[in-house]
Amino acid sequence: MIVIYHDVGGCHSSAAAANIHINRLPIDKVPSKEELLSLPTFDNITKNDIGKLIYIGTDELGAKVYTLARRFNKKVVIPVITDLYREICGSLDGFFLADTSPSVNNLMRIGGVSSRVLGLVSFGRPKVTKGTLLAYWDIVEIVQKTKEYMRKSLGKG
Repeated sequence: MIVIYHDVGGCHSSAAAANIHINRLPIDKVPSKEELLSLPTFDNITKNDIGKLIYIGTDELGAKVYTLARRFNKKVVIPVITDLYREICGSLDGFFLADTSPSVNNLMRIGGVSSRVLGLVSFGRPKVTKGTLLAYWDIVEIVQKTKEYMRKSLGKG
C-alpha cells in the first residue's frame, strides 16, 4: 500500500502533506517555521530528484508515504505510475495519489521558483515557508480527504 503526494516541485505542499500524513507535522495546528524547515525534503529537492519517488515514512495503516516532483508533466507521469502499479499488483487496491497543487499560493510559487529554480535560497526560502504556513489548512484538508478515502477504500471507516 502506497500514498504519493505530488505537485510541480515536490518539496513544499507535497512535503508538508506527506509529513502531516505520517504525523511528523501537526494536523490540528499550524507548525512553526522551524518545524517546517527541519523537514529533510522541505525546499531541498534538486534537479536530480525530479521524477523520483521520495520516501517520507509509514502511516498508521502501514502505507508507505512518498512525495513526487512531477514538474508540469502530470498528464504523462500520473498515468505511467498508475499503470505500472496496476501491472505489478494486478489492481489499484492500496494505491493512493493526492495532488497538492490546489493548495499552492502565489507566495509559494514565487518563493519556490526563487529558491529551487533560480538558486536564490536566501530570498526564496522565507517566502515559500511563509506561503506554506498560510496554505497549511488547505494542505491539511487534502491530507484529511486522502486518509478518509483510504479508510473507505480499505473498509476501515
